[in-house]
Amino acid sequence: MIIAVDGPLAAGKGTISKALAAHYGLPHMDTGKLYRGVAYRLLAQGLSPHDQAAAAGVAKSLSMQGIEDEALRTAEVGAAASVVAANQAVRQALFHLQRDFALQPGGAVLDGRDIGTVVCPEADVKLYVSASPEERARRRQAELSAMGEEISYETMLAQTIERDTRDSGRADAPLRPAEDSHLLDTTGLSIEAAVDKARLIVDQVRSAKG
Repeated sequence: MIIAVDGPLAAGKGTISKALAAHYGLPHMDTGKLYRGVAYRLLAQGLSPHDQAAAAGVAKSLSMQGIEDEALRTAEVGAAASVVAANQAVRQALFHLQRDFALQPGGAVLDGRDIGTVVCPEADVKLYVSASPEERARRRQAELSAMGEEISYETMLAQTIERDTRDSGRADAPLRPAEDSHLLDTTGLSIEAAVDKARLIVDQVRSAKG
């Protein structure tokens, strides 16, 4: 069984995906980590995420070894990852990594921004997890604050809207729900409630498909 979970920044797709993977006994891939990994490597080398050739080169030989998860969650790396993700050569370089993971025996859970539309259009279950920009900005601000990175709510909201615009407006694999995806709005929901709704959707789809 392949479960594709898409959605914008801080909508809750990562948390939901991990919970689904644990519940159904499936491996999980946060595909956003790949793009953040490329961004991190570029910044560490003093290169610009807007340097398309450099970004493509890093993506083709990407190694996540030695990169701590916390380093990938900074605001700087997140903003750079959004720029890198609009690079078609980067997306092509990372596509096969994601496909190979999804097609392993037994299936997998993948979360990102184009899993149901591009990476795994044949996924058995597709979820599109969303929340209001205001809610997502509050969540992201709280996450960064817990990491010791202070940013105002107003700045975070502006960055959230800017990233949404860039992700949904890029020419290659824009952020959008697949036509057959099931929408899950997590605005105002607890983590437990959101996960329960996601599991219910998966179970209902599986039951309908026999």
